[in-house]
Amino acid sequence: MTDQDQIYQKISAVLVELFEIDPSAIHPEAHLYQDLDIDSIDAVDLVVELKKMTGKKIKPEDFKSVRTVQDVVIEVEKLFG
Repeated sequence: MTDQDQIYQKISAVLVELFEIDPSAIHPEAHLYQDLDIDSIDAVDLVVELKKMTGKKIKPEDFKSVRTVQDVVIEVEKLFG
């Protein structure tokens, strides 16, 4: 799972499953906090799920600048780089 499309699909599935977000609301430019109503506790849950998904340790500082779904995809892709 190293290509951005695969990562995006998996992250979208996680957002739908964990947070019951309408799939039609999820797109690369969707802002996690304003558009998808992800709060700081949800963000921690998302990082935990991404860690399970990737099997890699995720540094919180890597995700401090994450604002959109595409930002998450880019950071996850870096884990595989």
